[in-house]
Amino acid sequence: MGLRSFFDRIEPQFTKGGKYEKYFPVYEMVESFLYTPKTVTTAAPHARSYIDMKRIMTYVVLATVPCVLFALYNTGLQTNLAIAEFGASGWRAGIIEALGIGFNPANPIANMLHGLLYFLPIYIVTLLAGGAWEVLFATMRRHEVNEGFLVTSMLYTLILPASTPLWQVALGISFGVVIGKEVFGGTGKNFLNPALVGRAFLYFAYPAYMSGDTIWTPVDGFSGATALAVTASEGPAALPGYGITWMDSFVGTIQGSMGETSTIACLLGLAFLLATRIANYRMVVGCLVGMIAFSSLLNWIGSDSNPAFATPWYWHLVMGGYAFGLVFMVTEPVSGSHTNLGRYIYGALIGFMVVMIRVVNPAFPEGMMLAILFGNVFAPLIDYFVVQANIRRRARRNA
Repeated sequence: MGLRSFFDRIEPQFTKGGKYEKYFPVYEMVESFLYTPKTVTTAAPHARSYIDMKRIMTYVVLATVPCVLFALYNTGLQTNLAIAEFGASGWRAGIIEALGIGFNPANPIANMLHGLLYFLPIYIVTLLAGGAWEVLFATMRRHEVNEGFLVTSMLYTLILPASTPLWQVALGISFGVVIGKEVFGGTGKNFLNPALVGRAFLYFAYPAYMSGDTIWTPVDGFSGATALAVTASEGPAALPGYGITWMDSFVGTIQGSMGETSTIACLLGLAFLLATRIANYRMVVGCLVGMIAFSSLLNWIGSDSNPAFATPWYWHLVMGGYAFGLVFMVTEPVSGSHTNLGRYIYGALIGFMVVMIRVVNPAFPEGMMLAILFGNVFAPLIDYFVVQANIRRRARRNA
């Protein structure tokens, strides 16, 4: 008996009105993940699009593949480089030594495997903790568990440092799913990005684990400043002295959250999302224009007391989580603007805010996470004013 035939036989027992109706949300999740559902989209975020939710979420997950692969490589690379100086310890080191692979940073396989041993536990805990909340709310509301959480879980994992304790991983994704999405009604009804909500919660609740010079490479005793930290304190001219070049930042062989370091991996994902029309180019253009324009203005103004004013736009592009946020967070269709003009304004607001936070507020040298959440809050207001302006223009034209 084939898998499709098996599902056809058990379907009447699990669907609404069947013997096991209480398991309907779980059955719907499994069935829609394996097969294209017979239903069409009837609710946000794409009530007027022929593309169903499953395809949207699947494409976004596929777009993260370059970032995931580079996250494995770079996490292992940074860890193996630090082990050469500080030594190895812990259960991950025991596994690698038992397999006889070693900690040679010049060996891509050793780097990938070591990175996998950090990435996989975080991702599994994210799936278990966040998935449990998704199933719980779906069961209480008697609706299916859609594929939206697959995207949230992947993005959330990629924006965490490899050293994040697993209990914090579970706590953060729980906060992001429950407070960032489910309390507003679930996927399509949230006005904040749940992955960023979870990350922001950890950032403010446990700052020692989410910022500083010791968290980015998970080796005891290792400390190394990130490009953003160096720029905030000494300016971009000091980066070569720390062994950080623009090309290193573009490729991604630097410290940072697991999936955010490689700009080129993010751009590959962006090309896929634009080609499949999952991402709206207006948001991307707006965010780039806002960032380039404001950073160039600050370069022109200059500052004797703040060296970060001298940071050019092409450094902002490759530092921190800007590229990752631009590709996977700014273009997120639910929490962003929905009018065409509003999308330009929404993207430009985020581009402006990320430079403002990075340069003017040295307490938060990253900036992209807070800028996107700020944009999420104002997206409905932006759309409101755009719609009202269109109404007034049509009224004048037809007067």
